[in-house]
Amino acid sequence: MEKKRILIIDDEASFTRMVKLNLEKTGEFEVREENRAHNGVAAAKDFKPDLILLDVVMPGADGGDVAQQIHADRHLKDVPVVFLTATVSPREAGAGGLQSGGALFLGKPVSVDNLIQCINQHVRKPAPPESIF
Repeated sequence: MEKKRILIIDDEASFTRMVKLNLEKTGEFEVREENRAHNGVAAAKDFKPDLILLDVVMPGADGGDVAQQIHADRHLKDVPVVFLTATVSPREAGAGGLQSGGALFLGKPVSVDNLIQCINQHVRKPAPPESIF
């Protein structure tokens, strides 16, 4: 089974590390962390993620600006971006996240189960071709 590639862009290194460890221990995900917003687009181009988890409030760049740059890139424009933010509470966002302006927001703190559910809803890896033998 091919692992889903998840890029998390968030200035809180302890948070990105925790998310990485929790997702990777399922065996379903390969996760890359980027803790500097201004490196987010370059990290996405290099890693080629299936989905990007992006903080909204970061020093040096706003998550909305980073998402705009990602979607302006022809190689990244179809990569789903899910905002992970403390500006929306988990209660406000609900288990499935909050849709606003065409973007999906998950409130911090987010449970691992809700995060995995959200990722699986927004990443659709094509099924491997069936063997003819």
